[in-house]
Amino acid sequence: AQYLRHAGHRARPFTDLLARVPDLPADPPRIADLGCGPGNATVLLADRWPTARITGYDNSPQMLERARRYAGPTSGGGHLDFVPADARTWTPGEPLDLLVSNATLQWVPGHADRFPDWIDRLAPGGTLALQVPGNFDAPSHRLMRELADSRRWRHRLDGVLRHDDAVLTPRGYLAHLTAAGCTADVWETTYVHLLPGEDAVLDWVKGTGLRPVLDALDDDPAARDAFVEEYRAVLRAAYPAEPHGTPFPFRRVFAVARKPGGAAAGGDGTTGRAADQAAGER
Repeated sequence: AQYLRHAGHRARPFTDLLARVPDLPADPPRIADLGCGPGNATVLLADRWPTARITGYDNSPQMLERARRYAGPTSGGGHLDFVPADARTWTPGEPLDLLVSNATLQWVPGHADRFPDWIDRLAPGGTLALQVPGNFDAPSHRLMRELADSRRWRHRLDGVLRHDDAVLTPRGYLAHLTAAGCTADVWETTYVHLLPGEDAVLDWVKGTGLRPVLDALDDDPAARDAFVEEYRAVLRAAYPAEPHGTPFPFRRVFAVARKPGGAAAGGDGTTGRAADQAAGER
């Protein structure tokens, strides 16, 4: 529920990612969404590929329970379902036309080492498309790590938080994907979200980056609240509210990798349908 409080801002990078996915080799296509969360973004896949058989995978029972309200036949004749899986070990059980992962792989140490296995299970001409946050050196995450490493909290939170190497640079993703034999389109975008409400950046990270801290201190509500209050104070200084909201710059890294074979895609990797959809969303 906390994650979905900012669903609109969180969905924007996913639509930008899908706009760069080329034509898929099969119709109806077989699509997997690895790290589907509550399913609100997975349904966008059915909008783009109405006949597709789509499976969302996640390792959170709570997220899957929320996602299953979208399960079943889709209006275009396809089908949508949700299945538990762990991205650290999961491998597709059948050839896929598209494997997409949206804001998930930052939680998977060494995730780029999984690319060869996943690409091997793509159909010829299939696509691996991913998006990860690239803001681990931003104040929101840097201040969180510094506070967790302070004398007061180090003994409780040592090793709990991810570091700034949780994701690769765009060049790093390009190297891994081309080494796996794909043609790759890799880029980064910094969104400046204007967040409403008091302590808006704290409200954002409570649904994502701060979760490991909240979970680690869950058995000690007083300590959990004390950490949040300390963190709230430094966030207010780093992200001052303005008359119309709190500007929150958020860098993200994208990659779309196409396996050789299958039908040829458009020259820049974007189909006319994708371009039209992207223009309509903007």
